Amino acid sequence: MKNQEIIERIHAAKHVVVISHVNPDTDSLSSASAVYTYMLKLHKKVSFFCASKNIDEKLKFLPWVEKLKNSFPRDADLAISLDCGAYSRLGVELEIDLINFDHHQSNDNFAKYNVVDASAISTTQVLFDFFKANEIGINQKMATALYAGLIDDSSNFLSHKTDHRVFDMARELCQLGADSASCSIFVSKYMSLSAYRLKGAMMLDMRLYDDATISVLHVDQKMMQKYGAKASDCEAALEEALHLPTVQVALLLRENKNLTLKGSLRSKGSVDVNVIAQIFGGGGHPHAAGFTLENNDLEESTQQIIKLIKESKQ
Repeated sequence: MKNQEIIERIHAAKHVVVISHVNPDTDSLSSASAVYTYMLKLHKKVSFFCASKNIDEKLKFLPWVEKLKNSFPRDADLAISLDCGAYSRLGVELEIDLINFDHHQSNDNFAKYNVVDASAISTTQVLFDFFKANEIGINQKMATALYAGLIDDSSNFLSHKTDHRVFDMARELCQLGADSASCSIFVSKYMSLSAYRLKGAMMLDMRLYDDATISVLHVDQKMMQKYGAKASDCEAALEEALHLPTVQVALLLRENKNLTLKGSLRSKGSVDVNVIAQIFGGGGHPHAAGFTLENNDLEESTQQIIKLIKESKQ
């Protein structure tokens, strides 16, 4: 993954903008945090950008998150995007050079410079390999950020993609001073009261289809408002639904404020959910993918997606 052209372009830049995708998750924000630190080490003028105004409270332990801005600087001459599976995830139109670091299988190499590795478990792993290959030193702040993304996207090392590369990376980051305890507490254990209450309601209403191999969770705006919940508060129930003994695929349909539906799919491997997500213009990975539906009819959309899941299992 040695890429002298990218290194030279970074060194030539006068003002770099580090981009975390809209509605940032741990991997995106952690990757961006590590790159922001790298830019500071190079004594670069650097901005930390995310189009979304609301950032999950549990991620505010990451280095430099307090520097986040949702306005894009006019004088920037280079942007670096982290964990953006598609150009639309940037949340901004760019007229400057872009470096794209990502691990999504659905990424179409939309930037001028692309470092995309679909075999990596997280974008932080893509970055870690890039730093190592290009002999870029990893300090304590970078190590903490990279470790946070690793444990989140590996589901605390429970993911099917967890292998010796993952554990080697975790070991080395700990040796470099990563605050592994804080990462585990905030990424894996932190949950607001509203998230707890919403998870209980979601589990109570969960439906099972196709001999209990498909679990379906619905969240409408009334539920979100009742519990004072945020979009990220829905993820815990989705992940836990997949761990039911008979469930092979878990589906979450969440109503957005603009009355579209956000779909999230998780799979144990019998169904490539990335293929299903791409039908609706989304994408991700074979075991985890997402999409947006203009049709906000929960029942109709549920039946449409269940049909696709069943066909994919055949």
